[in-house]
Amino acid sequence: MTTYSRPPHSRGRSTAAGFLQPDAATATQSGTASRATPAAPAPAPAAAAPDPAAVDLPLECGGLEYVVTAEATGDLDGDGGAETVAAARCDAGSGTPPHGVYVLANGRDGTPRLVATLVEPSEKFSAGALAVRDRTVTATLLGYSSPDVPGCCPDIREQVKWQWRGGAFVRSDDTAALGV
Repeated sequence: MTTYSRPPHSRGRSTAAGFLQPDAATATQSGTASRATPAAPAPAPAAAAPDPAAVDLPLECGGLEYVVTAEATGDLDGDGGAETVAAARCDAGSGTPPHGVYVLANGRDGTPRLVATLVEPSEKFSAGALAVRDRTVTATLLGYSSPDVPGCCPDIREQVKWQWRGGAFVRSDDTAALGV
């Protein structure tokens, strides 16, 4: 679990620039000059998955810091770049503050940015397990069937999935009650 002060976007990061390469070597054989064929350039390394610490997540914590409690990475949209899914909540110290679940991607310039909110804190869910596999985000969300349920003991459990389809994340779920 990592705690972030607001605004986390002030944390800097540097990226490596390309390297200068010398011209291809030349060789002379039997008095005839020839030029070696240069090797094909190596493919650029894949960009690292976005770091939640580099993005200001839209949590209203009343002056408190927020904490990222879970994160998972993978290529969600099939473009070859990794996205990060992060579950975060206010760091209240006690109680069960609700989570937001966010998708982060690198912009064209490599700067991480928020691209989608999968779960709003106003939905009052806590996020448990979080994973990315086969271009699908899966999460366990814990919630309450009524305001009378004690905050210590969520009685709703949802196994949810999101997939990128037609330019948006589409949610499907399998809601189940926890031993009521």
